[in-house]
Amino acid sequence: MKVLNVAEKNDAAKNIADIMSHGRFRRRDGLSRFNKIYEFEYRLWDSNCKMTMTSVSGHLLNLDFMGIHRKWHSCSPVELFDAPVTRECPPDYEAIKRTLEQEARFSDALVIWTDCDREGENIGFEIIEVCRKVKPSLRVYRARFSEITPQAITRACQNLVEPDAKANAAVEVRRELDLRIGAAFTRLQTLRLTREFPDTLKDHLVSYGSCQFPTH
Repeated sequence: MKVLNVAEKNDAAKNIADIMSHGRFRRRDGLSRFNKIYEFEYRLWDSNCKMTMTSVSGHLLNLDFMGIHRKWHSCSPVELFDAPVTRECPPDYEAIKRTLEQEARFSDALVIWTDCDREGENIGFEIIEVCRKVKPSLRVYRARFSEITPQAITRACQNLVEPDAKANAAVEVRRELDLRIGAAFTRLQTLRLTREFPDTLKDHLVSYGSCQFPTH
């Protein structure tokens, strides 16, 4: 059986591969020069598996508006609250996406090794989406670990679970709200204030976002 393993960063992929292979992995280049591929054998599910370990670089897919709603003067800011959105891979990460697609085609299972928090779960589901588009039959598992040590990695491999769909959904909602609210208010503020103060704010962006305000 061939198993594709994907971590959140290249350093994590290398360190996990080093532990699982006892330092005997083979390294090769992926399509992204920042995200290497590590190959080794590992006993999983009572069988000797050919393991491929690689990584992403954080989020693989971005949310954005479609068509005319991407243009500032083509619609009212209020329309952005229910305008359709799409998920796209940024050009800078296209090579990472193509590496995942290439490796997934020849794999039987996928193990997600992203950080074990909500954001990591969401990144894991992005990886799953990309890989299952080219290999719908791919079996998917989630490795749960709190540190990259031999004990933690071995325990994670012995207790693989299903990815947490609820944690992923929570992040998806938050990201969509951030996009809609941030874009709508940024456009509204910028267009309105540049009309009121053209000399002061000409060619200036007056941004709005939840991360710009204190939480306490």
